Amino acid sequence: MKLKPRVIALNVAVAFIALMVLFPLAWMVSVSFMQTGEAATFPPPLLPDSWTLEHYRTLFVTQGMGQYLWNSFALATMATLLALGFTVPAGYAFAKLKFAGRDRLFQLLIGALVIPAQIGTLPLFLMLKGMGLVNTYAGALVPWLASIFGLFLVRQYALSIPDEMLEAARVDGASEGQIFRRVVLPTMQPIIVTLGLFVFLGSWNDFLWPLIILTDQSNYTLPVALAAMSREHVQDIEMMMAGSVITVAPVLILFLALQRYYIRGMLAGSVKG
Repeated sequence: MKLKPRVIALNVAVAFIALMVLFPLAWMVSVSFMQTGEAATFPPPLLPDSWTLEHYRTLFVTQGMGQYLWNSFALATMATLLALGFTVPAGYAFAKLKFAGRDRLFQLLIGALVIPAQIGTLPLFLMLKGMGLVNTYAGALVPWLASIFGLFLVRQYALSIPDEMLEAARVDGASEGQIFRRVVLPTMQPIIVTLGLFVFLGSWNDFLWPLIILTDQSNYTLPVALAAMSREHVQDIEMMMAGSVITVAPVLILFLALQRYYIRGMLAGSVKG
């Protein structure tokens, strides 16, 4: 079958855009295996002359990268579990349960989406300082407990659950808790995975809030630790690239492993309800 020039041009454009997006990531990985100072030459080499793991060994042995990696993983995991625990039941309630002021309250929450999150940073910090939660992971987790966007996402998906299915379960004598556990949660699996992925990636990559709330270096997450190290090793491009690979690789692998659930959840949440 002969391809039309329009189709060929579209494929070439898509391939070019993909190359532009992937090239910096590929070069970052390549530089992380170069000898010290090799990336500073001009023109910068695309591949190492001799591959080395020296920078990764330095990061884990002398810079404590293993501790920062664990801090990020623990914080992102707890943020994800807590966010799902609060947001999924709330989103379902706004979609399927009737209570006084439900619609007006939801409209008020949606209206708050236009307010930049940075505006609430100082008041939240002062509140947590008064509660003694500065430099604690509990304080770092507070902004992730429930997000308005996550609530909206879950609600839109929950609207697609047939009311007849819920009523049939009620007629059979199931309580609201049993309906939620046995009927709603299995049905909402795609959007739960999608929301969990959103929260995990957001918490893992968050820089500003951990920088503000975590004052002890031993509590730093990967982005904060990498920024702190860059001030001391600003000329060591190869080690900074190795640190960037360590920061990016886990979430990239997680996204690729769960992307089919993510796409299903986003598409279903955008067209249903």
